[in-house]
Amino acid sequence: MSNDRPFNSQTDDRLVATPLKGRGTATRILHRFHARERQTEDDGWPHDAEQGDPDSRSAPQTEVTPEEARSILSRNDSPDIPFTWSINPYRGCEHGCIYCYARPTHGYLNLSPGLDFETRLIAKVNAASLLERELTRKGHVCTPINIGSATDPYQPIEREWGLTRSVLQILDRCCHPFTIVTKSSGVERDLDILTRAAQRRQTYVMISITTLDAALSRKLEPRAAAPHRRLETVRRLADAGVPVGVNVAPVIPFLNEPEIERIVEAAAQAGASNIHYTVVRLPWEVKPLFEEWLQHHVPDKAQRIMARICEIRGGKAYDADYRLRMRGEGVWAELIAQRVRKAAQRCGVPRSGIELDCARFDPSALVQPQRPDAPQLSLFS
Repeated sequence: MSNDRPFNSQTDDRLVATPLKGRGTATRILHRFHARERQTEDDGWPHDAEQGDPDSRSAPQTEVTPEEARSILSRNDSPDIPFTWSINPYRGCEHGCIYCYARPTHGYLNLSPGLDFETRLIAKVNAASLLERELTRKGHVCTPINIGSATDPYQPIEREWGLTRSVLQILDRCCHPFTIVTKSSGVERDLDILTRAAQRRQTYVMISITTLDAALSRKLEPRAAAPHRRLETVRRLADAGVPVGVNVAPVIPFLNEPEIERIVEAAAQAGASNIHYTVVRLPWEVKPLFEEWLQHHVPDKAQRIMARICEIRGGKAYDADYRLRMRGEGVWAELIAQRVRKAAQRCGVPRSGIELDCARFDPSALVQPQRPDAPQLSLFS
């Protein structure tokens, strides 16, 4: 099935295309598995919003549904991703980043990759107990586990649910190495665990910084931490001895791409020990959502941005080939790579990560000792 297949952005009677404050999109675009479509027709009558319907423009509240997941470790087989196992305590992400490549996963839940992805979230409430069970299996091979590969583990609802911290506590108990990817300053809450893991050379944190322009950030990623706050998080982690890198991602031509050198320089000044980057990816439903966002926020640049993205992607909006999907191809993709590389060299920041220690992993630390007041009954008594 072609990734260039068009998607109908009309979904239900509550569809509002005009941007909503604090949300990446107002559109409940149909997911690609949807069997039916609804079309909005002009019947000559005023729309509800024009009639002053108080509910027609009400900002949707975040809904969180608890889920008893069947497994918590997701296996990665793609050679362009530097980890085998990942954990995502939540489905959907309240940050609302319009460019998020994980948006299409909400279609598997029969929810919209648009507004639903950032307002109708799933919390895997048994994440810690599942992880404990999976790490104590005899067949488990210790390699660093990534937390936050699809959705941000420190999105705002983590303050209430605390699932990411419960996962870190399990990893800390058994000395299992892990990496974290986030664009939230909430990671500072867990400095106690991160500091201990860093002393064992068992953790690495990557902070994503898309732009230094606060106004642009509010539109691109409305509920993520402000750029200056993310840089402060880099500084605090580095000062605590926690290895921390900065991911300049995603690079969007003509939008945040002119900032590459400034972001790298700011990251280096904050104490980043590594620089990484990716070029924007627009799989499945992300493409029409992103195009709509461009028309709302930067209409004068929209056509040029999409043309350059397609040029980097071999004439398509997206290419799933693992050799190309993170970086793209052609002259412009190579130019971006050179700019990141040279900026990192100028600032004295290496491009390579650190090797984490897997030898300390001790699954026996997760086995609960038998209570003295509850002795095991003899089979022969």
